[in-house]
Amino acid sequence: MARSLDGLVLSPVADQAPGQVGTRTRFTYHEQKGVIWADYAGGDVVRGHLVGTRTGDRLDFRYIQLKQDGTTSSGHCVSTVVHLADGRVRLEECWEWESQEGSGTSVVEELMT
Repeated sequence: MARSLDGLVLSPVADQAPGQVGTRTRFTYHEQKGVIWADYAGGDVVRGHLVGTRTGDRLDFRYIQLKQDGTTSSGHCVSTVVHLADGRVRLEECWEWESQEGSGTSVVEELMT
């Protein structure tokens, strides 16, 4: 059975473009019966939320965030859950903005405790 994301704290392994999610951003995930959601903040992001579904090792969610400059942005992301050899979780993400131009990939990993 796939490991639950509930209660896990993840962070990007690299910074994205300026004004976006970066290595100082922390995502706190929750999961219940195939539903996922997370709150996130840090770096240029004052507050962000995501909500979606999990089927096996595939996440499909939408996100919205408020940045330090007072602007908001939103988008869609599909992620693959990868189980690392050290027991941590990695999410390999393909995302696309819906409120502006742009798309890309990113990786977030569970923080060591």
